[in-house]
Formats: sequence, structure tokens, C-alpha cells
Amino acid sequence: MNHDAYRSYHAVNLEARTAQASPVQLVLILMDGLLEELARARAHIQARRIELKARSLDKCIDILNGLSSALDTDAGGEVVNNLGRLYDHCAHRLYQAGFELDATLVDEVVKLLTTLRSGWQGVEAQRG
Repeated sequence: MNHDAYRSYHAVNLEARTAQASPVQLVLILMDGLLEELARARAHIQARRIELKARSLDKCIDILNGLSSALDTDAGGEVVNNLGRLYDHCAHRLYQAGFELDATLVDEVVKLLTTLRSGWQGVEAQRG
């Protein structure tokens, strides 16, 4: 498989998806990318590929930080504050997973984010 061609296709596809996406759709796109990268990070932890594990977890934490920084804490109230705390908790657990080489901590984050993603899908479905 030609990895460069796949990456190029993936980049073009991602650009097309984000060009006209709503804010909720953008969150879903980020969540999908985050969940994909978490799967890679988990595999790297299990295989003890330390450098690749570190890169994957860094990407995941960057996405979580991006999601957190996009929150409107002035207008969002308690829900937004709780989301911010959840993103911070997930980032902390991923730091621990990387340090301890513990894939179960990645699984914990995946479970939380999968549930959160379902909530965002519900919001998107209500918006039509």
C-alpha cells in the first residue's frame, strides 16, 4: 500500500469535509480523528514502540487541548465547564498511559470520548 498516496487522499478528504462543516460537525471530525489516533497510541503501547507511542499521545493531547481551547467558557455555563474538565481529565489519563505504558488508561479515555461523541451526534441530529 502506498502510504503517501493514502495520506494525500486523507488530507484532501478531510479538507473537503471541513470546508463547509458546522461547528458541531467540526467537533465530530476532530473526535473521529482523536479516536483513530487513540487506537494507534494503544497499539504502540502494547507493542512497546516508545517513540511512536509518544508521538501518537502528543497528537491526542493536542486535539484535546484544541477542543478545550475552543470552548466558550463565558457563554457556555456549567456544561462547557464540565466539558473542559473532561478534556483535561482525558489528557491527564493519556499522560499517565504514556508514562506507565498502560493501554487500559487509553481504553478509559476511548470509552469517555465515545460516549461524548454520541452526545455530539445527538446534537447534530437535532439540528438537522
